[in-house]
Amino acid sequence: MAQKQSYWFTSKGLAAMALIGAASYFLFMEHRQHVFQYLPFLILLLCPLMHFFMHGDHGHSEQGHNEQGHNEQGKDSKTLDLDKSEYQKGYEAGLKDRSAEQDNR
Repeated sequence: MAQKQSYWFTSKGLAAMALIGAASYFLFMEHRQHVFQYLPFLILLLCPLMHFFMHGDHGHSEQGHNEQGHNEQGKDSKTLDLDKSEYQKGYEAGLKDRSAEQDNR
């Protein structure tokens, strides 16, 4: 199965990046004082934009699993259950250690 190419590496994506770069350059060179005035607001605007563009789909497919019944990381459901039980054991051990430390005080 071929991996889908990112939009930004298509010809339209590269043209969009060039246009954004040119607009940013001229905005900065011609209106530097206005850009610096609103820089704190632009930084705050980056937060939701980063969440929107950088999170992606987190590896979720439409069906949730591929043909072999594995999730996107290549682990089957038995391995995931084992990982959860190992997590539970570690969590319980941490609770015991914490209660032992409190008893020693």
